[in-house]
Amino acid sequence: MISIANPIYDVVFKYLMEDERIARTILSALLKKDIVHVEMRPHEFINDKGTSLTMLRIDFGATVREADGSEHLVLIELQKTWVETETLRFRQYLGLQYENPRNMAEDGKHAVPMVAVYLLGHRVGDIEEPVLYVNHHAMDYNDQPVTKGMPNPFVESLTHSSIIVQIPLLHGHVHNRLERLLSIFDQTQKDSEDFRILKIDDTKYSDDVEMERIITRLTQAAASSEMRRRINIEAEFMSVIERRETEILNRDYELAKQKVQLQEQSAQLEEQSAQLEEQSAQLEEQSAQLEEQSVQLRKSVQMLYRASVSPEDIAAQLGMDLPSVQSLLK
Repeated sequence: MISIANPIYDVVFKYLMEDERIARTILSALLKKDIVHVEMRPHEFINDKGTSLTMLRIDFGATVREADGSEHLVLIELQKTWVETETLRFRQYLGLQYENPRNMAEDGKHAVPMVAVYLLGHRVGDIEEPVLYVNHHAMDYNDQPVTKGMPNPFVESLTHSSIIVQIPLLHGHVHNRLERLLSIFDQTQKDSEDFRILKIDDTKYSDDVEMERIITRLTQAAASSEMRRRINIEAEFMSVIERRETEILNRDYELAKQKVQLQEQSAQLEEQSAQLEEQSAQLEEQSAQLEEQSVQLRKSVQMLYRASVSPEDIAAQLGMDLPSVQSLLK
């Protein structure tokens, strides 16, 4: 049995993924693709000053080689949290990536295809699979798969696939390459006296060069006093900051909802104001028409009177009462 640093902590996991070969190994297994090159892009990560303690987010630009030998770039948005987190936090970060101009393809018309990876330190409902793949499929109206013209860069720009890893369910699941790699997250292997350390049987991986590289790097992290200090800080502050940031996020979300409601109410008031203005204009037009009719009626009455038609006959001809006719003759 040997001691390795617990990669459930962000500082350890980031240190692990900074090794390009290890990052390729883990991401290739997650995507079930041959990744020939991977680059860690600018990202947010936990620090030891407590100024940006949050879920770990790492962006990777990965060059994927397909079975036919063709290669293309894929954006991998990896988000990791070891405490239960509101899904809104994940969605907001993805939203930022969708609107980020640097994630557009070289043609400037389409976005680089994206895969979202979530490493969760908690379970998701009653789902029992340790690793869940959620892929998008193009279907027609009759729910039949659309294959002609697919994959299409326009469609790929607007949708993305997701991979969800439930770390608590990794224990006892080593049935494939990915689960073998992820077994280093198995928290049942925690040292009973030091939560920062996992005790693993390295002989189980003696036939696997890539696993030996991962274990060696985690062993180096475990031997680092600076790494242990940073883990302590992370463990101490993470739960407090997580709650605070979630409260702030929920507050901002409620404020955003209220803003939308106010905008809708403002739009309704503007619409009502416009309707009132239109009604006022109609009333003015009707008033003008009535005034014009009154002028025409007066002219008609006076013309008949000048033609020696008596007021009584004028009233009879025009269907008016005599006092109204007499008032128009004044």
